[in-house]
Amino acid sequence: MPDIHIQRDHDLGLAQARKLAFRWAELAQEKFDMACSYEEGKAADLVTFSRSGVNGELKVTGDAFVLDARLGFLLGVFKERIETEIVKNLDELLAQEEPLKALDVAVARHGAKAAKTAAKKPAAKKKA
Repeated sequence: MPDIHIQRDHDLGLAQARKLAFRWAELAQEKFDMACSYEEGKAADLVTFSRSGVNGELKVTGDAFVLDARLGFLLGVFKERIETEIVKNLDELLAQEEPLKALDVAVARHGAKAAKTAAKKPAAKKKA
């Protein structure tokens, strides 16, 4: 059983989710000195990550991110803090992706001129 289990549903599709997962892996390597590997699949991708005291995986699908991590004895003491940081980082990346997705939709529906107009408008806030 993992020590940390986080699931975030989304409607990005696999191609956009894959880009976000690549960015998440880059941040994990830069910020937390994680060793990350990325395996692409047809229906889902898998990011495995590890460093001293922690290892886990991030499953990436067209409609969800599922992260499971196992903490060593020493890091287990900081479980709540580590989980909070992971949630924060993932949620920030998802929030950044929403305006990009809106631009993709605008281009597909109305062309590049409409996308430029949409980019100038502030992003709508999500209702909780």
